[in-house]
Amino acid sequence: MGFNGKYSIGILLTFVLLVAAMLYSFPVITMITGIRGITADSFFLSRIVIWIVLIIVFLYNRVIEKDSFLLKKESSYSILFYIKAVLSLYLICIIGGAALNALIQFFIPEKISDKLINLVPVFKNNYFLIIFMSLTAAIVEEFLMRGYIQPRIEKIYNNPTAGVIISSILFGILHSTYGTLGQVLGPFFIGLVFALFYKRYSNIKILIICHFMIDFISLMTLNFINIKHLSVFLTL
Repeated sequence: MGFNGKYSIGILLTFVLLVAAMLYSFPVITMITGIRGITADSFFLSRIVIWIVLIIVFLYNRVIEKDSFLLKKESSYSILFYIKAVLSLYLICIIGGAALNALIQFFIPEKISDKLINLVPVFKNNYFLIIFMSLTAAIVEEFLMRGYIQPRIEKIYNNPTAGVIISSILFGILHSTYGTLGQVLGPFFIGLVFALFYKRYSNIKILIICHFMIDFISLMTLNFINIKHLSVFLTL
């Protein structure tokens, strides 16, 4: 099997495992542990499942692909560039996400995701879970969606634009389990911004830091304001 075939299987494996983790981790956790509903313990275990997905994809890369996990060589930048890039990406995602959410509510008014509403009491003043969740989403999703999937799509189609667009669409679809259009288009927009940055600057660490900031600040702010103002920014 050539590299394109191995890359295609790896992309499919990654996306299927992530979707399965999003859809079925809580039912499986309930079956194994007896924990019912979304609690701090069950959510923590569900994030462990996400880490397991990263490990499985890493093993596939090492054993089957036998290639670099990150096909794009990491570029080095100054501390000042890191600061400016993270802040710029954060502001673009927050402002753009807010505008997008306003448009969605104007044309297609929709209620807040029931799943996100159920998560509010889980994260309330649970700072360890907030940090762990934010780190998990930032590290795992960036390594898999931007670091792993995006450059492999680019290689398969020999087209950088295909890597940007398809990986962003997959990132949006991945969040469809929250059941609202906003939770698909919001992550799609963020995924598009991140994918364009990764295509141009080839630095996954900056994306991890910014992704962490988006989720961490949003979840911390849940302690003070209504979730409806933040739901579009959450990329759990």
